[in-house]
Amino acid sequence: MNIIVIGPPGAGKGTQAKILEAEYGLKQLSTGDMLRAEIAAGSDLGKKAKALMDAGELVPDDVVIGMIANRIAQPDCAKGVIFDGFPRTVEQAKALDKMLGEKGKPIKVVIEFAVNEEELVNRLRTRIQQTIDAGQQVRGDDNEETLRNRLKVFREQTAPIIPYYKGTGLLKTVDGMLPIDHVTQAIKALLK
Repeated sequence: MNIIVIGPPGAGKGTQAKILEAEYGLKQLSTGDMLRAEIAAGSDLGKKAKALMDAGELVPDDVVIGMIANRIAQPDCAKGVIFDGFPRTVEQAKALDKMLGEKGKPIKVVIEFAVNEEELVNRLRTRIQQTIDAGQQVRGDDNEETLRNRLKVFREQTAPIIPYYKGTGLLKTVDGMLPIDHVTQAIKALLK
């Protein structure tokens, strides 16, 4: 069972992906982690990616799709994967769908986490205050300006794939503002 989770930063995708991993034996995939692993392994794909990255260029979609194809063939991906942070463009979505279809492992569902962006900002403020109150260091990227920028980038760059998946009939929406256990139950209902 292959799943894509889509939503802005702070929507709870990572939290739910960890729950799905534990409940269903799925593997959450990070393209960044895969890139680093391919480079460390010295694979042909890794060498190609490293040369591009060293030159300050983006790794092309065909290289990323190739890495995903290699990764999903690993034993820990036998029950399926959760894509979080990929695809980010309609072109990537089409390439991913094609590759998975050719392998007989299509996407089962695309889960959109619907959230109120201002509430996400309020949650961040609360988390920062709790961190300070606990006498802990606040992460450098844990600030309102960074979150607002990441939300803008999501709206501009990733959100356009939502209509694509709606058109395929795979898109389902959960209310990401609900408590964690309620979101989990809503996702489980979608996976039945």
